[in-house]
Amino acid sequence: MEMKKVLVTGGAGFIGSYIVGDLVARGIHVVVYDNFSTGQAEFLPEPCEWLSVIRADVLDSAALLPAMAGCDFIFHFQANADVRGGPVNTRVDLDQNTIATWNVLEAARQQGIKGLAFASSATVYGEPEVFPTPETWAPLQTSLYGASKYACEAMIQAYTEYFGVRCFIYRFVSWIGERYTHGIVFDLMKKLSQDPTRLPLFGDGTQRKSYLYVKDGVRGVMVGVERGGAAKNVFNLGHDHFLTVLEVVRIILDELGLRDVRLEFAGGQRGWLGDSPLVHLDTTRIKALGWHPETSIEEGIRRTVHYLRDHPHLLQTRNRVF
Repeated sequence: MEMKKVLVTGGAGFIGSYIVGDLVARGIHVVVYDNFSTGQAEFLPEPCEWLSVIRADVLDSAALLPAMAGCDFIFHFQANADVRGGPVNTRVDLDQNTIATWNVLEAARQQGIKGLAFASSATVYGEPEVFPTPETWAPLQTSLYGASKYACEAMIQAYTEYFGVRCFIYRFVSWIGERYTHGIVFDLMKKLSQDPTRLPLFGDGTQRKSYLYVKDGVRGVMVGVERGGAAKNVFNLGHDHFLTVLEVVRIILDELGLRDVRLEFAGGQRGWLGDSPLVHLDTTRIKALGWHPETSIEEGIRRTVHYLRDHPHLLQTRNRVF
């Protein structure tokens, strides 16, 4: 799709800022739309004629509609990132994911925008029985987060049918890399910064997860948008491999040079309600367009640890909803 001016919701965030950087480098005018609750101004490219920044929330329709004026494409990457918060705050996923996405779709319809890329999640699969899990797997929901993302996907596809908004939906595994602001590496490093002698862990450490380095993931997003030929495009984005939680812990401790850390397991196969013991996606569909991950999961984790070690203030900035 031709892009001259693009809106990126969550454009100052971990993933969104890399999308912004890629677009600006192509000479595309980018409007960053972010409330900066977790996004950071330091993640954005240097100010230039191709970059505009609007500090506002996606739930604010009055601000969202004019922000889209003149845009021909949207990358909707704003969302609640706390997968575990649903049992405590049962409305946050509905508001920050589902209703926010409807607001984006409505504004896009009113502005006549015909293209949208959406950051979905592997959580929409719940606990699948097929691994690696393909896009065609019919999911049964096990978390409010996954349900909210699946509802977003359904609405986006309905708007494609009704109003011709061509869509690119990406079901992500957990991303890692520089500018990382949430997830397992973040949480474990935060715990270790508070007490380097002990490390409380959810579950029994055997949970197996696939992770994707952020620059590989952004390449995948752009390949999908550039080469996906359907009106409704749904792509898994993940790595060919996975690690156990305990393997992730060992890499982090090795990179930090920590020894004799006492690991304290909460027990059970799941880290939290709605957690899947195994996340491993089939990426055949996006690979057919010429994409593949280039960075190993271990290398991605080490780069993440290195970045957070050099930017310790990020460990203090995240606001949880649970």
